[in-house]
Amino acid sequence: MIGLLGEYESTIDSKGRFLLPGGLKKQLPSDAPLRFVINRGFEKCLTLYPVQSWEPIFATVSQLNDFDPKVRAFRRYFLNGATEVELDSAGRLLLPKNLQGHASLEKDIVLVSALNKIEIWDKTHYYEFFESYDAEDFSTLANEVMNKPGT
Repeated sequence: MIGLLGEYESTIDSKGRFLLPGGLKKQLPSDAPLRFVINRGFEKCLTLYPVQSWEPIFATVSQLNDFDPKVRAFRRYFLNGATEVELDSAGRLLLPKNLQGHASLEKDIVLVSALNKIEIWDKTHYYEFFESYDAEDFSTLANEVMNKPGT
């Protein structure tokens, strides 16, 4: 299993490409080509899945009951826009325009490790998101999430 750590800033060029930071690249498996699936995130961001992380998620989603309307709605939202991308020879990834618009990504971005995937945020929105939480809110959230049975 991939375990990614860190927060990195990058810049989108005029063609919609950004350089994958070396600190992230070093954490990815070196025995396979650097291929990813990029998709909408749950918040107003994008999620970049190394293909090794995407494949088991896709397999699980594929097994869901297609006769359930909630499953169909989830699949549409979750898979809509999912695109395979590869690093170019300069170590850049191209953001699909529709996904770039979804997350309001224009120039300055932040790539945030999220265990087995990377979230891509507009820099301003990312820092605003964290400024909206104070220490007490975070403490309450941590208590709710970490004190569940089985954790």
